[in-house]
Amino acid sequence: MTHQLTRDQARRIVVRAQLLDAGRPSDVVEVAEQLGAVKIDPTNTIAPAEHTILWSRIGAAYEAHQLAKVTEADRMLFEFDGSFRPMSMLPLMLPAMRRWPQRQSSKDWLAANDAFRTEVLTRLRGEGPMLATDIPDTAVVARPPDGWSGSNQVGHMLDFLQRQGEVAVAGREGRSRIWDLAERVYPQDAPQYEFDEAERLLAERRLQAAGIAKYKSPWTPVGEAGEPASVEGLTLKYRVDPRALAALDEEDEGGRVAFLNPYDGMLFDRYRLRELFDFDYVLEQFKPKPQRRYGFFSHPILIGDRFAGMLEAETDRTNEVLVVRAVHEFYPFDPEEDEMVRAEIRDLAGWLGVDVPAW
Repeated sequence: MTHQLTRDQARRIVVRAQLLDAGRPSDVVEVAEQLGAVKIDPTNTIAPAEHTILWSRIGAAYEAHQLAKVTEADRMLFEFDGSFRPMSMLPLMLPAMRRWPQRQSSKDWLAANDAFRTEVLTRLRGEGPMLATDIPDTAVVARPPDGWSGSNQVGHMLDFLQRQGEVAVAGREGRSRIWDLAERVYPQDAPQYEFDEAERLLAERRLQAAGIAKYKSPWTPVGEAGEPASVEGLTLKYRVDPRALAALDEEDEGGRVAFLNPYDGMLFDRYRLRELFDFDYVLEQFKPKPQRRYGFFSHPILIGDRFAGMLEAETDRTNEVLVVRAVHEFYPFDPEEDEMVRAEIRDLAGWLGVDVPAW
């Protein structure tokens, strides 16, 4: 049976799945378990992505040290491919990691640098956790610069070894990653899955985080997970998480205001944003300044289940103030919406530990 959903219902499913409704989660692990990944990005106009993503869900109760604790001390989260992920997902990812790489050029690079690979693993085993800068680059064949990394090959080798499940990020020193052998970071009693079963379970976790996703979406690959659904006025088919569908019958606690970091997972599937939310989101960070409409790193404003505007703001850490350059309204806010947005800005400044001048 294909479930028939209104757009209001579809939006409500997404907002709840992304923990952006009125019922806030209580801690970092709860957020990571539901979302599956918390993006890491150093762009620090207001605060780094990983912290604003968690604050937008938990609120004032979130403190930055909590993320480090559950990752480095409690080992309930792990860092992989630019995101913090719940440790419960690691067993589902390991079968694919054992098959990596599939691309021939990556296989060739690893084969040519087999001695380099052995040296890196031997150094970590003998000397323990260390920064990439502490490891000599003895690569025989270099990968060409990609615009994100320089000529040093240590970062590439560590990334490759992480994708193969041989090394892991043990912690951070500032923004720099500390590396160690995976066996000393990851639990060794994790359940084992065959590749196909792991892929099926990963698809279910992706759908859990999305709530509803377009069938065969390249942005939210959920495959056959969940149940088929159609949304009023839309021709393409969706898959819906049955638990999220059942929750539609529960009492609605109402919506709230949320400021979303531009790298928030809620914004990743641009196609779904357009179809369900009528929101054509463009990250202007990489646009020339004259082509920007809302600012370098403005945060979309969600009110309830509607994207209502963009917050253009930055934290002035020298003067300890949150500078609000503009609140760009997609439609004129009514007095209640205006006060809700202003209250959320005051809460944001309070969480950052700074003042917020009038704007």
